[in-house]
Amino acid sequence: MNKTQLSLDPSTMRLIEEKFAHKRQIALEKENELFGIFNESLTADEELALKYLYAYMPLNDMADYDGSLFLEHVRQVLQIRKAVPWGEKIPDTAFFHFVLPYRVNNENIEVVRQQLFEELYPRVQGLSMYDAILETNHWCHEKANYIGNDRRTVSPLTLIRTALGRCGEQSTLGVTALRSIGIPARQCYTPRWAHCDSNHAWVEAWADGTWHFLGACEPEPRLNQGWFRRPARRAMLVHTRLASNYPGPEEVTLARPWYSELNLLHLYADTKNLLIRIVDAEGNPAQAKADIQLYNYAELSTIVPLRTDAAGTIAVTLGLGDVYINAYGSAGWAFAKCSAEQQEITIVLSNDIARNETTLLEMAPPPDLPDLESERVTEEEKNENNRRIKEGAQIRADYEATFLREEDAKALAAECSLNAEQVWNVLRKARGNSHEIAAFIRKQSPVYGEWCLRLLEVMNEKDLTDTFMETLDEHLTFAMKVRGAADDDTFASYILNPRVHFEMITPYRAFFQEQFGESDRQTFVADPYLLAGAIDQQFIIMDDMTYYQGSATPAGSYRLMRGDRPSLDILFVAVARSIGIPARLEPSDKRPQFLAGGEWRDVRFSGAGAEPGGRAAVETGSVIWLKDDSSDEEAKYSLNFTVAYFEDGKYETLQFGFGKSDVYDAPFEMKAGHHRLTTGTRLEDGTALVRLHYFEIKPGQQATIPLIFRKQQIEIPVVGVANLSCEAESHTGQKQTLSDLTGANGAFFVWLEPDREPSKHLLRELREMKSEWDSLGVSIVCFIGEEKWSVSAGLLEDKELPANIWFGKETNGLDTLALFDPNRSDDQAAAFPIVYAVDKENRIRYHGTGYKLGISKDAINLFKELNR
Repeated sequence: MNKTQLSLDPSTMRLIEEKFAHKRQIALEKENELFGIFNESLTADEELALKYLYAYMPLNDMADYDGSLFLEHVRQVLQIRKAVPWGEKIPDTAFFHFVLPYRVNNENIEVVRQQLFEELYPRVQGLSMYDAILETNHWCHEKANYIGNDRRTVSPLTLIRTALGRCGEQSTLGVTALRSIGIPARQCYTPRWAHCDSNHAWVEAWADGTWHFLGACEPEPRLNQGWFRRPARRAMLVHTRLASNYPGPEEVTLARPWYSELNLLHLYADTKNLLIRIVDAEGNPAQAKADIQLYNYAELSTIVPLRTDAAGTIAVTLGLGDVYINAYGSAGWAFAKCSAEQQEITIVLSNDIARNETTLLEMAPPPDLPDLESERVTEEEKNENNRRIKEGAQIRADYEATFLREEDAKALAAECSLNAEQVWNVLRKARGNSHEIAAFIRKQSPVYGEWCLRLLEVMNEKDLTDTFMETLDEHLTFAMKVRGAADDDTFASYILNPRVHFEMITPYRAFFQEQFGESDRQTFVADPYLLAGAIDQQFIIMDDMTYYQGSATPAGSYRLMRGDRPSLDILFVAVARSIGIPARLEPSDKRPQFLAGGEWRDVRFSGAGAEPGGRAAVETGSVIWLKDDSSDEEAKYSLNFTVAYFEDGKYETLQFGFGKSDVYDAPFEMKAGHHRLTTGTRLEDGTALVRLHYFEIKPGQQATIPLIFRKQQIEIPVVGVANLSCEAESHTGQKQTLSDLTGANGAFFVWLEPDREPSKHLLRELREMKSEWDSLGVSIVCFIGEEKWSVSAGLLEDKELPANIWFGKETNGLDTLALFDPNRSDDQAAAFPIVYAVDKENRIRYHGTGYKLGISKDAINLFKELNR
């Protein structure tokens, strides 16, 4: 059947032509590489699809890829559109926005549609769109499971290779897979939860005119199901981003010239319309930006940055919880809490800066709402889905069995005269890329000895899964050419290391060594400010054309000579390292630096207060934290406290290492100026007790600041009595009563789904707090359903978990739970993990279900209080 030709309305076509021409002018340095394809013989659909993609293409993609990639992508997409029965049913606007785009997040772009189509389509052929979406998610589950990792998003092929990824990567795979069979799909995010730390991403897919949601790589019997459904009812914002000016029916929260952000919250949660008025000191409407913020990971984190209209107002749809608003513009800045009950708020801008002041906030999330009875699935549906999940997990496990093992690492280490533990550490992290990493070690160790291993060790763990031989060879070979006089650690971390921030690692050293001749290289090594000046004279900063800033590769940025400011900073560091200058992004605030005379020296580029040649002296001071002896709270950076630096009307959080706990041992160095210390304590209902302390650091000063945490009034009611006389079956089949498993000071009973994200978060927290659990005299009793036991074997050997943990098997649903707590309601057992804290008198003192970060910490605090 011939599909009708693609079309867009005349006004959209005119806009696309205008933007296409603008992008062509911007990319003159890559005219042939990017636009040469338009000299080929193209069909009308191919030309329109390409012009649409180019019109809204972010600068990093114009920098990093050539037109041949985009042409091949378009041809595969159009071929699939003709092949699938629903191709002509999809409106052209939905096709352009949710099928055609090659990018989902900030992943590396690969042409994958035909490859995934050939694997997937035989499984969905003959199915309805609805059922094809469900089947595609089973395929995704066979390919990948959840693990937390860094913010760089790997490509779908890398996720398939490594079989583990965070929710943003799983949903990138899910969206790509669905688009590969011609089904419109989009990635949805709640940028930050209000009731606990972190965030979540999932997928929406379009079937016969209706959008449905699903958890990527987490199959459910029906669409619009998933463990996140209940937490999403407490969301303050759910959005999706797309590179276009969007004409659809959804609310557009951000309407930028090159991308849009849609607000999908009304599909998940109760909402309110908030009107924000921003005025100057005289009460006149003011033009300003306003960051809507939540307390999350111990900072006031922006969930959406907004701008006033001509009348100085902003209208936005949000959930029913508290937000914090940071407004800033030419008339000054201001900060205000907006409670859930408020429908309107007026914010007055001024130039006042808080000095040595403390503000207390209570940030309440939306209320927790129960599941709706109509959304429950039948036992038959559950059982069939569980069978498919078990089958899919085995398929994935069979693939993972092809990864190199510890014995392979020992043999390779012996062959190459390297340390076996170090070799195994990099091969283990490389997972499906372990054979490639081993081949690199085998090739380069005879030439460079342990330096091939040092290169792998300084890279991020994720880099080992998607960096290949050609790239590794280039970085090692050309870094060793500029070895110089730097000590080994400096050379490894700040010259050899190809990773600057979170950009994709690609070859660039040979390119930069070729761009700068020997004479130039010697000049720049003698005075790196001259290198900064040379780059600064050519590079044009364009911050508003790329949402995922800092994603461009160094070589791509240099070829285009345009990009966002973080990409310019990354470019400087990469060029410096390529010619033998130790360089980095300063860890706390990411300003570019080079090492000279044993000191790190700052570089600033155009528009950032630079002196000629990139020179910029940033004055610094430091802080010594004073411990609050009245509190049992263990200080951990980004978990219960952060520091933010005031600049341009807003506070930007400094990065001192996620989870850093040795905070009293040495001073924290930071830029001189005004700062805000944020500490927070979470209550059981998700409310955050926040303390904001403002202070100033003068150049060269070492300030002493108390690290104070607000204390929660812990009430520990008796919510029931546990039946500990019932028996439980261990993984070996041995039966014991629950009373025999209870510790001297009580027990923490947990029902888990170890392959699902909420339970994985709890297991991670138990590992992180192992020493505290081991000292409590409280046992941890975990139950796992028989259908999940095949994916749980590794837990039995996990030495990082608390020593007092025990794993039992539920052979028939939640029978042990029913005996343990016969008074529970069905809703209380609806979402995993299911947790109970039981004191030494068998009384239930705490009960919780479902996704929430901080469960382990809450339980520890409860048992400490009980046993005082």
